[in-house]
Amino acid sequence: MRIALVTGGGDSSAINAAIRSVVHKCYAENYEVIGIKRGWRGLVLDEVEPLFLGSVKGILQAGGTILGSSRTNPFKMDHGVENVIVNLRKHGIDAIIAIGGEDTNGVAHRLAEQGVKCVGVPQTIDNDLRGTDYSIGFDTAASVAMDALDKLHTTAAAHHRVMVLEVMGRDSGWIALLGGIAGGADTILVPEVPFTLEEIEKRIEHRRAMNRDYSIVVVSEGAKPAGMEAQQVRDQKKDDFGHVRLGGIGEWLAYELEQRTGYETRVTHLGHLQRGGTPTLFDRLLATRLGEHAVEMVKRGEFDHMACMSENKVTSVPYSEALAGKKTIDLSLYELAKVFY
Repeated sequence: MRIALVTGGGDSSAINAAIRSVVHKCYAENYEVIGIKRGWRGLVLDEVEPLFLGSVKGILQAGGTILGSSRTNPFKMDHGVENVIVNLRKHGIDAIIAIGGEDTNGVAHRLAEQGVKCVGVPQTIDNDLRGTDYSIGFDTAASVAMDALDKLHTTAAAHHRVMVLEVMGRDSGWIALLGGIAGGADTILVPEVPFTLEEIEKRIEHRRAMNRDYSIVVVSEGAKPAGMEAQQVRDQKKDDFGHVRLGGIGEWLAYELEQRTGYETRVTHLGHLQRGGTPTLFDRLLATRLGEHAVEMVKRGEFDHMACMSENKVTSVPYSEALAGKKTIDLSLYELAKVFY
């Protein structure tokens, strides 16, 4: 059995842990592993390399991906899918394990519909894939947000400021929500729940009345005020999957709050700091368990499915379910956050 391993889309801190797990499991099963470089691009352009136990030595704690990544969509390239099929045959590849988010796994699903044997592993810091409680990389990203909030508290208190932290989250606000709860944010703004400036101002004034003359606001990049359709967009150029670059809601929010409250207001962007660095214990274990299970799925012939974690058990879910829209935040946790406002 020869298995191809591809990592695509935005990176996260624990992809290498999943790669390591797949390679070790394949070695135990006497399977060969072919690494695909730079996401689906590598399978279109025939950029591949064999992976051995030595290839994954020392990568458990390393962020990023030793295979590289890209946001390539073979279905948007001239002869892209045709080249994928040709190169699979050329290298005698029997199955593909795709590690990534909605876009990467979406390509795997479409290839599976054309007869390619594909298995998926959820990896996205947004944690927005259905069918799995957690995606690889999310816990580390949320922990980075929590750590940033811990640090911003002391500066906000010392200077009597409002501090705005902008985090990633295009359509789902998981990083802002869990990072905000754990980091003690006074206001959490997410894409799923439109907000008004008046309600934020009221919270800040309430804190002022209680002699708490500073405030911490965490906002997802995709959050928007009630009644506003357009999100804050940094770049109108779209990638192969139709996404524009979001960002800027933090600056807009900081300006508006300073004008309304009189508090000096500053904004911090975590940006790609959320993707990099050393993965947490939880992410390392999650990646290890899901990688091993993906090989088991190939062994059983459980294709067109994605490995997942549900109620702390590793299992699988059909791609048709995993890719049926975004997984939005748990609103009960959003209500929990309000207890501390």
